[in-house]
Amino acid sequence: MTLNEKEILDYIDEINLLLEKAYVPYSKFPVAALLIDNNGKKHKGVNVENASFGLTLCAERNAITTAVTENMKKIKVLIVTGKTPEPISPCGACRQVIREFSDKDTVIILTNKDKKYKITSLEELLPYSFGAEDL
Repeated sequence: MTLNEKEILDYIDEINLLLEKAYVPYSKFPVAALLIDNNGKKHKGVNVENASFGLTLCAERNAITTAVTENMKKIKVLIVTGKTPEPISPCGACRQVIREFSDKDTVIILTNKDKKYKITSLEELLPYSFGAEDL
C-alpha cells in the first residue's frame, strides 16, 4: 500500500490522539498503534499496564488482537507512536506478533508525538525472522 505525505501525517495526527487513552499508571510511557488491514479497515490499540508487569499489553499487540477478532488476515499498514524524542520502536515480542500478520508489502511507520517518522519494513525490524514456514 502506498501512502502519500498527507495521508501519513493524517494517520499520525489520528494515532497521536490515542496516546491519551493509554493506561500507563506505572511507567508513564504511553504508546498507541493503528493498523490498516487487508480489507482497508482501521484498528487501534494502546498499551495497557498491569501491577503484575508481565501482564502488560503493548499497543501493537492490542491493535493486532482486536483486528484478528474482526477477521483481519494481513496488516497492510502499521503505525506506532509514543511520547519519545525519536520515532518509537516496537519491543521484541511485538515484532514477532507483527511478523505473524505481515508480509513483504506491509508498510510500518514508526513515529512520535512531534510527527517525526520513519517508514520501515518487517525485514528491517526483524531480520532472519521465524514464521509458520519454519515449522
